[in-house]
Order: sequence, then structure tokens, then C-alpha cells
Amino acid sequence: MSSHARAHAPTPIPGRGGTAGEALGRSRGGLTTKIYLSADGRCRPLSLVVTPGQRADCTQFEPVMDKIRVPRLGVGRPRCLPDSVGADKAHSNSLIRSCLRRRGIRHVIPEKNDSKAARRHRGSDGGRPPGSDKTRYKARNTVERAINKIKQFRAVATRYDKRGYVFLGTVTVAALLI
Repeated sequence: MSSHARAHAPTPIPGRGGTAGEALGRSRGGLTTKIYLSADGRCRPLSLVVTPGQRADCTQFEPVMDKIRVPRLGVGRPRCLPDSVGADKAHSNSLIRSCLRRRGIRHVIPEKNDSKAARRHRGSDGGRPPGSDKTRYKARNTVERAINKIKQFRAVATRYDKRGYVFLGTVTVAALLI
């Protein structure tokens, strides 16, 4: 086994213990867990994903989008695609933009400052800047308010649950109550 292969953390085995399998991640503050969610315009959660705390935000964008299921009032399959997506600068990369473009979803994601500078530095080869509507971006705070509503539940805010799937169930119950 090479030294490079040993440097990476082992992949978690479902049903086995360990912090990686239980959605616990290390940070300066200790063991942490991140909750990723999508919410509608009335701050109601549509989909949830729970990961270890050190995981990057942009890596969980597609799993959250894939879990969206909104039942129709009449007959028919549930809706899986939102009309539009608002996200913060952490989700401003070409992979996420191409994913949304491929699905035909309008988006409002502001461009990072270093991306702007790199595009300007390339000149005409840098391409056109992505559009961003500031008035639609102001509605992005609905996700932040939905997270704050979920964290009003003591069991979610403190995470007393040892197992990752139990914590996901606790967060799901809190989302259902909202």
C-alpha cells in the first residue's frame, strides 16, 4: 500500500460505528454536524441531508436537489424541479451552474470576487459573467430562516443523538412539525 493511499480516511461502512459513519466531523469547536436543506418560499423544508461538519457546502448541492419531492394537489408524480434556485457564494462554481442549466432551472448565485478577478484577467477569453438578479437574491434568506426554525428544537441544536440516522430522523421530525 502506498503512503498516499494510507493518508486518506477510510470510507464509512453503513451500519458500522465510527465518526465518519455517524455524520460527525472534526473542527476547532469539536465534533460537529452540518444540515443541508432546500426550502420553499414559506420557509418550509423540502429536502434534508446531514453530513460531517468539515464537509464543503458545494459538494452536497446535487444530493439536496435530488431529494426534492413536492406532491401535486391532484393526480400525478411529485414535482422534482423547482422553478428557481437561490444560493450563496459558496455554491458559485461551474459544476453547480452546469447542473442547474442541464435541468433547466433558473438560478440566482452571485459570483465570487476571485472568480470575477480571474475572468477579467483572462479578458475576452474569460467569457460572459453569470447573471445575478439582486432583488431575487434577497429572497434567499428563506433558507436561513428555515434552518433557524429547525434549530429551535433542542434535540437538533444540541445533537444528543449518537447515531447519524437517528439524528437525521430527529431533523426530519422537526422539519415535519414546521
